[in-house]
Amino acid sequence: MPARWVDIGAAANLEAGGLSADVDGWAIAVARVGDALHAYEDRCTHDGESLAGAEIDDGAVVCPRHGARFCLRDGAALSPPAYEPIRIFPVRTEAGRVLVEVPE
Repeated sequence: MPARWVDIGAAANLEAGGLSADVDGWAIAVARVGDALHAYEDRCTHDGESLAGAEIDDGAVVCPRHGARFCLRDGAALSPPAYEPIRIFPVRTEAGRVLVEVPE
């Protein structure tokens, strides 16, 4: 599937709790964990709650509504009430900007 890199904001904004953007129908959130960036679908697969700005704990994003956990490496649902994974997107920084790769 063809993809393209999209600029979703300044890397400096990651320090203030992350970034989120809607890109071509994809709701995407980006968080920094240590030196690593993680871009993930900004939607809990259990009830559609936004995951942007949610707690990050031990490599997982935690849904603020019911506590479902999703792995930031592969999107796997790690705990109920979610059973379906979230999508993970390639992400990088370039010239102080955050770029996320989205399907065309």
